[in-house]
Amino acid sequence: MGDKNLNIESEIGKLKKVLVHRPGRELERIVPDSLKELLFEDIPWLKRMQEEHDAFAAILKRRGAEVYYVEDLLKDILKETSVREKLINEVIDQNPSSGNYIDGFLSEYLMSLNSEDLGEALIAGVLQKELNHMERHRVLTDYLKGPEPYAFYLNPLPNLYFMRDPAVTIHDGLSISAMATRTRKRESRYMSAIYENHPLFATCENKTFYQDTNFFSVEGGDILVLSPKVVAVGCSERTAVQGVEELAKNLFNADLGIEKVLAVKIPNNRAFMHLDTVFTMVDYDKFIVYPGILEQIETVVMTPGGKDYLLYEWADSLKEALKSVLELPAINLIESGGGNPVAAAREQWNDSTNTLAIAPGVIVAYERNERSNEVLCDNGIEVIGIEASELVRGRGGPRCMTMPLYRDSF
Repeated sequence: MGDKNLNIESEIGKLKKVLVHRPGRELERIVPDSLKELLFEDIPWLKRMQEEHDAFAAILKRRGAEVYYVEDLLKDILKETSVREKLINEVIDQNPSSGNYIDGFLSEYLMSLNSEDLGEALIAGVLQKELNHMERHRVLTDYLKGPEPYAFYLNPLPNLYFMRDPAVTIHDGLSISAMATRTRKRESRYMSAIYENHPLFATCENKTFYQDTNFFSVEGGDILVLSPKVVAVGCSERTAVQGVEELAKNLFNADLGIEKVLAVKIPNNRAFMHLDTVFTMVDYDKFIVYPGILEQIETVVMTPGGKDYLLYEWADSLKEALKSVLELPAINLIESGGGNPVAAAREQWNDSTNTLAIAPGVIVAYERNERSNEVLCDNGIEVIGIEASELVRGRGGPRCMTMPLYRDSF
């Protein structure tokens, strides 16, 4: 690997380096009234969630992966005064707060923190009461917004443990996500700052194929690097069709050797928020897919037509498109739920198809999805099951929780 820290040319190459976030205090700041806004279905139990996440990370380490934590990288870069000033200014510019007057005090408060506490605050959020010690004039929001003890001047980021979404590695660069929801936009801003300033990425020259400041949304859960030459991108609830086109053009123009981008349209539905919630690669020619989606998918193969335009080819089915672009004689779409539509629907809600390949034919999956895991095993896949009674509450699986940085090429 040498000094190279980014190398993703497939979904299944042996995982060597990966970025995750250990769930923290931000999860304890979810209250019932904020569930919908913060994209959660239920109140999580942090202690158990951390135990489950630690067990997951331990498996990745035992299987040969070096595990980095985004919170550590963030705190590292915040030791540099110029970086912390810039990032605090960007955070406050994006923050739907109480106006310029309060923003000034929020900025002053954040700047007063050491790098450890600042990193914690940028993830866990800042409650209104945390600024009560500062001398200032009261404003209307202190009276109309502030009686409840959980009112925030800076919202928490409870979705950050789904590290797949804010950024994704493609070959030796990053696609920094333009997040679809305001709740998650700070996550990709942090990833951009880390990529630009952390020594871990010093040799990457800030090579990017998409930016969090782009107008059209593109999220990492919709990007699958199928082979050195082929990338699939979902058009979904979170990723705009125009963003898929823009990303495809950027990938073709980057001279990476990518020849085809597969645009896969899935229903605009909370249950199928990203492509990887219904479809993931588990081996060279094998994919697990939620069968309830197959008749609703539309697939278009994009190739470069010139510097500023693309060529499009409609595919009869996802299976035929995969067989064509991967140049394989056959593709095995393994249906989750083991052929039982009730089990498939139940287990898809608990992320049965959101699997993480850590080597060809070896995946990590939620243990609770018994029928889907059984059918994977029947098709020659080694399934490493993990406990997820709490991790699942945010609606994401093992793939969602990881941002692979380096995989062996094959």
